[in-house]
Amino acid sequence: MTARGNENTKAALDAWVRALTLTAPIERDATRTLPTVIDAQALTRGAAPALIGSDTTLSYAELAAAANRYARWGLKAGLRAGDVVCLLSPNCPNYLAVWLGLSRIRASVALLNTHLAGELLAHGIVSVAPRYVIAAGTLSGSLAAARRLLPREMRLGVLGPGAADLPCLDAEVAAQDPFPLDAAEYDPATLEDRALYIYTSGTTGLPKAASVSHYRLMQWSHWFAGLMDTRPEDRMYDCLPLYHSVGGVVATGATLVGGGAVVVRERFSARDFWRDVVAERCTLFQYIGELCRYLAASPPDPNERRHTLRLCCGNGLRAEVWQQFQSRFAIARILEYYAATEGSFSLYNCEGRPGAIGRIPPFLAHRMPVALVRFDATRGEPLRDARGLCVPCAANEPGEALGQVSDAQGRATGRFEGYADRAASAAKLLRNVVTDGDTWYRTGDLMRRDAQGFFYFVDRVGDTFRWKGENVSTTEVAAVIAACPGVADAVVYGVTVPGAEGRAGMTAIVCGAGFDLATLHARLAAALPEYARPLFLRLAASIELTGTLKLNKQQLALAGFDPAASADALYFDDRGRGAYVPLEPHLYARLTSGALRP
Repeated sequence: MTARGNENTKAALDAWVRALTLTAPIERDATRTLPTVIDAQALTRGAAPALIGSDTTLSYAELAAAANRYARWGLKAGLRAGDVVCLLSPNCPNYLAVWLGLSRIRASVALLNTHLAGELLAHGIVSVAPRYVIAAGTLSGSLAAARRLLPREMRLGVLGPGAADLPCLDAEVAAQDPFPLDAAEYDPATLEDRALYIYTSGTTGLPKAASVSHYRLMQWSHWFAGLMDTRPEDRMYDCLPLYHSVGGVVATGATLVGGGAVVVRERFSARDFWRDVVAERCTLFQYIGELCRYLAASPPDPNERRHTLRLCCGNGLRAEVWQQFQSRFAIARILEYYAATEGSFSLYNCEGRPGAIGRIPPFLAHRMPVALVRFDATRGEPLRDARGLCVPCAANEPGEALGQVSDAQGRATGRFEGYADRAASAAKLLRNVVTDGDTWYRTGDLMRRDAQGFFYFVDRVGDTFRWKGENVSTTEVAAVIAACPGVADAVVYGVTVPGAEGRAGMTAIVCGAGFDLATLHARLAAALPEYARPLFLRLAASIELTGTLKLNKQQLALAGFDPAASADALYFDDRGRGAYVPLEPHLYARLTSGALRP
């Protein structure tokens, strides 16, 4: 092994040991939750900054005081154990104070996606049956507009200016005592109480509210604090949504339990990113892969190598972007991982292997039971053998990732806390996988595992489609397209074609300088087998993003390839001519009348 390899191996082992050391004591005290950890930090860190917003900064003492006020406000409002409060607010330091305070008194806080409005917002609220819905003043209009779709008895309130015609809660909260709660005032939350509802992104259907206990908040915060080795001098740059588990718990919790500061920004800006990171003296950055790709595709910035980042932590960083991002911006270390808010297991790439989403070291294999099983794309479910058990994948063979579920409390892995919707929870579980009667969590993600044990993401189960008798990975095809000159954004999806089995490939591309259709066609023909090359091409002005900054292909797939349904230019890959041709109405009519029938 090379010196660099030895160094990576040692760094990985150190990270695992720190994570295990920090999480080991969690189960010893059932009432030590994240809100109480913040109280303890307030005693020792006091005036040190905890959350740094664009306009407001909260020290540790101020964060604890604000959380205590919200806790007392909740008690005065009649909130009891198990009651749900919905929170609709943009990123700001006060965001954490709200849910830290309310979850402390055993209420559960549902973190609403700020991009939702109308029926979708009402669905998210009603799905968790809250006693109260709280909105920031800047978003009170969205809540007011959805009010007609909500039960009349549901109480609504607003924090901050711009309350529209809804009650403003600022004075009530400010009137509460900021000091730590006395034991006689309340029944403290325990590790097994539900603290939050965090919604899935909803890219393949309506968002579902995933249940997150105080145990998992503690586990996530301390585990990542160990992996990142967070310290009081650290400053985390967090521009991801606080309503999601990555931006709202991992980035914030891991930094705060280590005594550092979180620089909270309302949204990501490629133009301002490096100036902001340098000005705030950030040492950590929480990413999702798309942010790194945007930065790597941006023009040179005079600040891009003046930063003090020691580590970037996140998920979804593709191999072809990883090396460019790390080299161009002089990033010392990247910690890539795989996790789902409701998932029963996680994977961590502590070694910094480009493109890998993680591995399970041998000494933790017993704690992280993960299986890759063959997936039948035609039937949309794992393949089973003659005994009715799932068929395991060989090395480097793609399959659906499953995590074994355990009912035992106090286990970091194997926990599946489900959704507010019981039917949705049941649909995520698979029985009789390895042995009769066992239970496993379905990730819905296709992965492969190499001979060294590193896992690689392949595609979402719903995104992979079958064409010409072959499985097509949208992620792999999109990576090839994205590497072509002049491609700024690309998303790949399958569309149904009358008279043809399966789904044909289609890509939507946002093109920039240097883009050429003939060059793209030649690159794809050279890099991809014929069945995997998209038959249809859409040149889009932009591609809509989900609330967690992922490319949203759902609406594009629904629109299909009908030229009358879009103002975008559409093309068809005429294999006979070896070129893209405009998808005119007469060609569309011919294709939909059975011209692509095998």
